Formats: sequence, C-alpha cells, structure tokens
Amino acid sequence: MTIRVLLADDQAMVRSGLRLILENQPDISVVAEAADGVEAIELARRLRPDVCLVDIRMPRLDGIEVTRALAGPGVADPLRVVVVTTFDLDDYVYGALRGGAVGFVLKDAGPVMLVEAVRAAGAGDALVSPSVTLRLLRRLAATPAPASAGPARPLSERETEVVRAVARGRTNQEIAAELFISLSTVKTHIAGIQAKLGVRNRVEVAAWAWENGVAGTQPPR
Repeated sequence: MTIRVLLADDQAMVRSGLRLILENQPDISVVAEAADGVEAIELARRLRPDVCLVDIRMPRLDGIEVTRALAGPGVADPLRVVVVTTFDLDDYVYGALRGGAVGFVLKDAGPVMLVEAVRAAGAGDALVSPSVTLRLLRRLAATPAPASAGPARPLSERETEVVRAVARGRTNQEIAAELFISLSTVKTHIAGIQAKLGVRNRVEVAAWAWENGVAGTQPPR
C-alpha cells in the first residue's frame, strides 16, 4: 500500500528535496505541497493524506498550530502529523508532541530517518529523532509529575515492563527479544496500554511513563 504524503514548508527548495527523498521510495507518494500553514490545513482536510510532513516556522500559521488543527485534542478525525524542522528547541518539540504530532524529525537527521518517520506514522506508530527523544525524556524525568489519577484500569506486570521498554526508546522487535515474547504480542500489549492510558501512540506512552515515574529513576543515556 502506498503512503500518501502532504509536504508543508515555506521553502520551495526544501519541499523539492523532501519530495525527491520520499518519491525515491516505492511505497511513498507525495500528493500535495503547501507553502504556508493555512494552505497546509486546507489541503490536508480536502485530500486526507496518510501523513502530513509539517515545518515549524511557516507564514500565516506555524507548524504547531497546524498540528493542533489537524491532530490535536478534540479533532474528530485526526490526521497523522510529523514535524520536520531545522529548529531543535525543547519548546517546539514539546509543543508539537502535545499538539498531537506522531513524530518530530530534524532536517539534518538524514533521508533514512525521514523515510522511517513517514513509514512509522503511516503504520499508526510514532518516531522522534533519537537526540530529541533523549533530551525530551531527560526533561520529563527532571520535572515533578503533576498529580495523576493513573490509568482507569491498572497496568499488568507485563504491560508495565513493555511501558518501561518503550520509555527507553526500544523498538517493538527489541522489546520482543528482551521479554522473550512474539512481535505480535508486543503490538497487542502496546495497543492495550494506549487504551488504558488514553494516549494515541508510543511517544505519549513514553511521556506518561517518565512523567509518572514508571520508567525508572534515570532517563536513558
């Protein structure tokens, strides 16, 4: 199945470069380009692409506002947004992920990371540049967690093990190997965890784990 992608960036040269990288893949097709935030929202709502790649700094509406409009809390039929940006700033990362983005990739992370982020989003998963993930989790670990009522249904011992692994950036295959379970079992556990926590993807699972002290005492190094 082909993953249909919308590109939103105010620089035509950047859009051309991203298109070239993505359309070199047999399973990815760029269906539209937008030069500003308002155009991105209009095209995304009309075309319903599988993944929206959105820059942070754009005219009229920035990438975080676009993310909230397309994927944020309260959106009836949210789209999958991956933020792609040059600006490696904590506020941008946190704002994008809290706004509903399922990925945050730096433009200098390279073509492989970009393609992986699109494929992850297309499969309903999430991916964040490793350097961004580590700093984000350190920030969450160092910040006192707000009072939380916890999940409506408690996590099982196995689900807690999976949550800890997700919080430390393990892939599904790595979790399966560490816990001696099948890949399909890992996916089933993660779906159940997301339902219990009321979150939409593994990035939010990781954030919940660090904010609530479930991941452990030290963030990954």
